[in-house]
Amino acid sequence: MLPATLTLAATAELEALLEQRFGQRSLVFNESRQAIREIGSGPAVVLLHGIGSGAGSWLEVAMQLSQHARVVAWDAPGYGDSTPLSPQAPKAEDYAARLLLTLDALDIEKCVLVGHSLGAITACAFARLHPQRVSRLVLISPARGYGDPAREVQRQQVRTKRLGSLEQLGIAQTAAQRSSAMLSPRPSVKALEWVRWNMSRLIPHGYRQAIELLCGDDLLRHSPLTVPCDVHCGEADGITAPEACLTLARALGASFTLIPDAGHASPIEQPHLVAGRLAFALKESLTGTVE
Repeated sequence: MLPATLTLAATAELEALLEQRFGQRSLVFNESRQAIREIGSGPAVVLLHGIGSGAGSWLEVAMQLSQHARVVAWDAPGYGDSTPLSPQAPKAEDYAARLLLTLDALDIEKCVLVGHSLGAITACAFARLHPQRVSRLVLISPARGYGDPAREVQRQQVRTKRLGSLEQLGIAQTAAQRSSAMLSPRPSVKALEWVRWNMSRLIPHGYRQAIELLCGDDLLRHSPLTVPCDVHCGEADGITAPEACLTLARALGASFTLIPDAGHASPIEQPHLVAGRLAFALKESLTGTVE
């Protein structure tokens, strides 16, 4: 058990940075509200978080990347202050429709679109539906999802486990128990606490919708892609293992690299490395280079 003074100090430092450097604002569409965080100027990089996270998870990546770009991260529908989607079991197209409204409201005509974990499914769906809005797609530890009929047994197991954990433990206890699984075997105090802080902010209804997306959709349903794509994975990722990410990269015709000394939550554990990969993707998007 980590000393409480260490964990509190680590979280307080990052919370202060979040408000000072990567503050939140809300966009309003009819009766829906969409929360975003933004920093920097120039060509746009748009960041989509995973199922157990939020826009704040990109803090250190965004601060470094803002030297090169306008960086926008959203709290997905049903997360933070963002209004949930209408369907109880939304598909990636539903999340992509909200993303289109968001980019339009921000006057972002084209962007490097980044999806981490479950956010990769939404990112792929958006790139397939609106390829003219995406200069390059970057997937970090992408979750494939369990929507393929061949994965029915796994789908039922994952859905039962996720929903059961939510009902039995609640958000705070789930965050406390799952945080370490998101990281490499020897994470820093700061990384561990920032994963926990972001996960502890989950909203039950939005999290249930995200579970339905994970269990009901399939990233490969949104292929083939017509935009350049890169896939990265933490070398110690125990959730979306490197072998599984490599398989997805090959299916998508994407490049593939490992992120050293990182588990699943590489944007938190290795923000400088992740920002460097995204800066390179941005450069490639501007020069028109295709791997």
